Amino acid sequence: MAAEGARAAEHAAAAAMLLLFETPGGFGLFKVLKGGETREASDLAKDFESPEKAQKLLKLKAFSKFEDTTDALASAAALVDSKLSKGLKKLLKKHVGDDDTLGVFDAKLGGVIKEKLGINCVYSQSVLELLRGVRSMLGELADNLSAKDLHPMALGLSHSLSRYKLKFSPEKVDTMIIQAIGLLDELDKELNTYAMRVREWYGWHFPEMGKIITDNIEYAKTVQFMSTRERAAELDFSGILTEEAEASLKEASIVSMGTEISVQDVDHVKALAEQVISLSEYRAQLYDYLKSRMAAIAPNLTVLVGELVGARLISHAGSLLNLAKQPASTVQILGAEKALFRALKTKHETPKYGLIYHASLIGQSAPKLKGKISRVLAAKCSLSIRVDALGESTDASLGIESRAKVEARLRQLEGKGITAISGGAAAKGALAANGGAAPNGGAAPAYNADADVTVTPKDRKRKADDGAEEKSAKKAKKDKKEKKEKKEKKAKKDKK
Repeated sequence: MAAEGARAAEHAAAAAMLLLFETPGGFGLFKVLKGGETREASDLAKDFESPEKAQKLLKLKAFSKFEDTTDALASAAALVDSKLSKGLKKLLKKHVGDDDTLGVFDAKLGGVIKEKLGINCVYSQSVLELLRGVRSMLGELADNLSAKDLHPMALGLSHSLSRYKLKFSPEKVDTMIIQAIGLLDELDKELNTYAMRVREWYGWHFPEMGKIITDNIEYAKTVQFMSTRERAAELDFSGILTEEAEASLKEASIVSMGTEISVQDVDHVKALAEQVISLSEYRAQLYDYLKSRMAAIAPNLTVLVGELVGARLISHAGSLLNLAKQPASTVQILGAEKALFRALKTKHETPKYGLIYHASLIGQSAPKLKGKISRVLAAKCSLSIRVDALGESTDASLGIESRAKVEARLRQLEGKGITAISGGAAAKGALAANGGAAPNGGAAPAYNADADVTVTPKDRKRKADDGAEEKSAKKAKKDKKEKKEKKEKKAKKDKK
């Protein structure tokens, strides 16, 4: 008995409580000295008032440094998911005995360690207070770690972990889309203003040219190439205009009613025309850039509504993630907020669509179906946006599938869809097998017109009279009730 008691005492002395502490530089194992494991959480704060007191309670047993940033990121990502990394597993196997108890900062992680390594783990308020004390006195308890060294490590690791968790990629930056669509809209306004100015200015010299050439860019190129109308007959416009337009232009230049202008005037008009041409070329480049950005960032949304509408939706919401948080009903009327609040204020019908109205699927639908199609399209857009913003796939399979469903719904509403046969697939099969005849082998039952319920003029008149009597009775009853209420109110007033 005495021998067994001595062994038990040795066993208790050999067993120790250890604390697992994670830092940006690696994992640390701290041994809790005698008496520390039994202290209450409220009393532990006094033991970390000074480095001397902290060193009497805790002692660094082992420290495992991260090899590089990749190792640190892998270990931190594993801890976030309550998983056991390779480095931590190796440290615990080497320095934690079978009889030791390990204090951990995460109950789930403790369960994983116990399951895989068979180490008894403790997660309690006392353990959390001890770990809090270690954090406050880390520089004094671990000589090779100081706050000066840990700060850049923590900053680098936090950036790496954020990129890892958010799956950060420069290809997914939606800010570029917001800026590009904003610039594209501004360019369209400027181009329109400049082109109208060129037409108005040059129209004094050659007014007939405005009706012959309707395209603004072709008009600007013609002005830059031709200078004055007198040169039209001797120039070749095949690289700018069609043969018919060229012939009409040359004929009109001979009999034009325009005024004569000086060389200086022509130079200024040509300079403005050059601005129009250069802006239009840059707009084409910007549009191609926007298409490539949208295909990379929101492929499913692009398939459904197109690059321009998709980019405007993202811009209006502020970001792709903000747009993903919106329900389908909000996506449907995004861009029509003024009309919505005006309708709510005046108690009129609310708008059925906003920016989504410019999508090709809504454009090709009949006016009476635009509201229904916009609702269906908004629901599919909402799903596609969430996949684009939060999903990991980069293909547009969901967008293609959703577009097919919206098109099928449009055909169905327009009456082009296949109508269902009553009785489902079995009835269809039976009809097909019988060549369209009834399944029982007999002829299909004919419509019996005699069985229709008809209303004679007398019956209709009688119903109308009954309805009039019923209305007059209701009105008399209502008047009687109102008179009674007035009388009661008057009686109460007289009493007062």
